[in-house]
Amino acid sequence: MNLSSRARHLLRDAGQALRSTPSVEKRRSQVVNEVVAWCEAHDIELGPRLTHARLQFDSELISRIDETLAALGEPAIAAELSGLTTAEQAHLGNREEKSVREKPRDRRVLASFSAALEQRPGLARHPRDFLDLDWRGLDLDAFDVLVQVENLDGFYAFEPTMSALANGSRPLVLYRGDRHYGGAFARVAEAWAESARPHLYLGDFDAKGLSIALASSATHLLLPPHENLAERANAAHLPPGQQSYQPALRDHAARLPVGHPLADYLVILLREQRGLRQQWFGDPLQAVPLGESGKAYLSGPG
Repeated sequence: MNLSSRARHLLRDAGQALRSTPSVEKRRSQVVNEVVAWCEAHDIELGPRLTHARLQFDSELISRIDETLAALGEPAIAAELSGLTTAEQAHLGNREEKSVREKPRDRRVLASFSAALEQRPGLARHPRDFLDLDWRGLDLDAFDVLVQVENLDGFYAFEPTMSALANGSRPLVLYRGDRHYGGAFARVAEAWAESARPHLYLGDFDAKGLSIALASSATHLLLPPHENLAERANAAHLPPGQQSYQPALRDHAARLPVGHPLADYLVILLREQRGLRQQWFGDPLQAVPLGESGKAYLSGPG
């Protein structure tokens, strides 16, 4: 029998407490009984440490348990498996804790770059390369604007040469992510926000899309000009299931100063109850300030 994660956690807590006290008592419970059964199965004598009401831990008992774990190829009690990759867990022993491990895509982002100058053998040449990257390998200082694209098909079709980015010399274009991709986008956005550089959001013009943009600390929305969006927006592109997002957007709208560029767009969304999916935007697009300050997007060499 193997110790459960709960049992290992109890043992780790006891081991830490023993650094400052000679013994630690744990009242009998399901997890304590599991530890008792495991010790008995591996001939670890508990003796007077065990009563009907409690189990007493001391350094000798913890050492015996650790020795047995080592003989079984299991990680030591003090080993913390949470947040480690499966490969990192493997270095500590035979135990794999899938429920607490770092998932393979937790650090990955999907990025779009201009195609490499040197063509790769066996691959057709395309204008852009789409790379699955560990975000920690990105030098964020090498870029002057972050472009977050909500929809995967829109991400693959996105061209940074669009007029809204005409002066942006070094855009970092990332897919926002879903359950398969983008586990690390939030970390990139957090790190990017510290630099106070523009963060443009390209996604559906609906209540959920704008809520995602606000939550990710985007500074601007990439949208069609107001008159174009007003002509194309329709009720079918604003799902009724998104009503729960609207109160927070109304609060945001109420805080916008008079004349803020986003205000007229929010009238379409919140008063007229019309939206527009990203794939229907067309050209051209412009950067509309999202924050209360209404700061314009000024791109250019940095």
